[in-house]
Amino acid sequence: MFKIVKKRKLNENMTWLVVEAPLVARKARPGQFIILRTDEYGERIPLTMAGHDADAGTIDLIYAAVGRTTMLMDQLEEGDALMDVVGPLGKPTEMEGLEKVCVVGGGTGNALAYPLACGMHDHGIHVDMIAGFKNKEHVILEDEFRTGTDRLYITTDDGSYGEKGFTTDKLKELIESGNEYDEIVAVGPPMMMKFTCGIAADYGIPSVASLTAYMIDGTGMCGGCRCVVGGENKFVCVDGPEFDGALVDWDELIRRNSYYKDQEAHDRAHVCRLTGGVRYHD
Repeated sequence: MFKIVKKRKLNENMTWLVVEAPLVARKARPGQFIILRTDEYGERIPLTMAGHDADAGTIDLIYAAVGRTTMLMDQLEEGDALMDVVGPLGKPTEMEGLEKVCVVGGGTGNALAYPLACGMHDHGIHVDMIAGFKNKEHVILEDEFRTGTDRLYITTDDGSYGEKGFTTDKLKELIESGNEYDEIVAVGPPMMMKFTCGIAADYGIPSVASLTAYMIDGTGMCGGCRCVVGGENKFVCVDGPEFDGALVDWDELIRRNSYYKDQEAHDRAHVCRLTGGVRYHD
């Protein structure tokens, strides 16, 4: 069992957990993820680690309560425990040779962008962070980004906070104002990453995309996280989660990520606080 030692609500839907997992914390690196189960009947889901403390033996998990398992997780409190935490999985973020990067996060993807941006900054890389949100109510991790990166730019679709517009608009502005980036990192919804990496290509800047996908075992055997990169089949769990953004087949990835949209909506119908089960609407 993996005890929850701290729980912090970031906004109405997003939560930050600090979980005891000493073996994972000892080996974890920025960009890697874990797979967890809430209980013996639970499904296995991947979550990127938002941070880790090897001395304390803890890992940080940030999630949005949008699916069955994350809704169940949101019912757990400090002192409760997750049944399984497996990791660290995936390849760490590659930082060698980088001096200046721009990390672009969209929506809940900012929770995944956080460890990448701060990990690069801790490595001595200059990091400009563009964090995009729907509106002011959805803004998360502002203080953490400000202390963990060199420059933070917040955009909102409706202009209720930060600058009005999309992350891609701000990225173009920064590039055209003379910023010379060694790399642009995209983290968020596939469509946002597609356009971000497209802009990077237009300006001749290498891009990296941190992909999310359906995943079961996390060892490349189930094939659920297959994606096409450079015309070849790759697996997010063992070959990624970060890939050359210019080589990702974005249309294929978007199609695969929409396969279970109806089932996921069905599972969000209701999670029973007494049994942990899901009550479905007719």
